[in-house]
Amino acid sequence: QVQLVESGGGLVQVGGSLRLSCAASGSIFSINNMGWYRQAPGNQRELFAAITSIGRPDYADSVKGRFTISRDNAKNTVFLQMNSMNPEDTAVYYCNADIVAYYKGLYRHTDYWGQGTQVTVSS
Repeated sequence: QVQLVESGGGLVQVGGSLRLSCAASGSIFSINNMGWYRQAPGNQRELFAAITSIGRPDYADSVKGRFTISRDNAKNTVFLQMNSMNPEDTAVYYCNADIVAYYKGLYRHTDYWGQGTQVTVSS
């Protein structure tokens, strides 16, 4: 009943920028924390940026100062602006959201994931 749809991945050169979006839709009552994860080949999926429902961001050291997470609560959307990208940023990027859904009279609190989008930084 709820889905997250990502957009904006692709190929970028070293030092370039990309902007990812992730829109939640469906029977949403409320959205708490939202975040971005990434998974490079052979590595575990890692959380590197998160934002609370009131817009307070937090970042892993690897992206601090280069990436910016933001959200538009009216549109149930989270964004990721990535600048000064390097080859180590190459990965599949996933958005995640802690959502309370409302369906058939019941509230259900669940973690949802986007489908993933490939980001490749070429040198």
